[in-house]
Amino acid sequence: MRGKVVVITGATSGIGRIAALKLAGLGARIVMTARDRGRADAALAALNEAGPGIAHRAHVGDLSLLSEMKRVGAEIASAEPRVDVLINNAGSLFLTRQVTTDGLERTFAINHMAYFVVTHALRERLAASAPARIVSTASRAHRGRVLDFGNLQLAKGYSIMQAYGRSKLANVLFTRELARRLAGTGVTANCIHPGFVATGLGQRPGGLFGAVVGFYFRFAGPPEPAADTIVAVATSPELEGVTGKYFVPVGTEVEPSAAARDDATALRLWQESERIAGIKW
Repeated sequence: MRGKVVVITGATSGIGRIAALKLAGLGARIVMTARDRGRADAALAALNEAGPGIAHRAHVGDLSLLSEMKRVGAEIASAEPRVDVLINNAGSLFLTRQVTTDGLERTFAINHMAYFVVTHALRERLAASAPARIVSTASRAHRGRVLDFGNLQLAKGYSIMQAYGRSKLANVLFTRELARRLAGTGVTANCIHPGFVATGLGQRPGGLFGAVVGFYFRFAGPPEPAADTIVAVATSPELEGVTGKYFVPVGTEVEPSAAARDDATALRLWQESERIAGIKW
């Protein structure tokens, strides 16, 4: 990975942080996003220790907001003449339904729209660096979920797992359509299920539910295998040219759910995402 540039969202904690450190240790220069400057500086200090002398960089922004997704993506595209790997990893979940200033349900905004918008912003840098790779963190939580385009923002029937599961289904569908559109460019797109691992994601809901989730996560595995899956899909020579696939720890390809393999739904989600973001690929 020496001489390669890896952009990763959600790299200040959990599996994203570990994956970034591992990639820096392999010689990659990491360009990361962070929600605030304090998190960014702490992560940069760790990166500079893992991969010294490579000029890692952080961009601060709130990836729940369309304007911030676009700004951060444009800043990275302007600063980086090449992007060899894009890792879409930022994610969250919320106990109660929250709506952003864009009118989007917050889980959908962070977990899906940020992937879509940042990838769009960096598409030319990735194509110019081909062979290049896009790796998106999805989840087994997509299984058993379907998208309801009449209730995409879950104004009716909100639950934390419904919102999270649907957002992860969107990740797999996005990867499928993205791979189709990138065919022949030398840029591949794949997604991963990180496994049931202990990360800060499960501690965010707060209150009684947060306490229950915290207890549940005491039985989760360590985050390292999940990070290893990201690194494997991002770097493995055996996966050169492999695209549109779904991997589980550590780098094993499996089929996602039937709903996640529905090309018509993938296309409709893509078109709806373009409309929401006000962008056209």
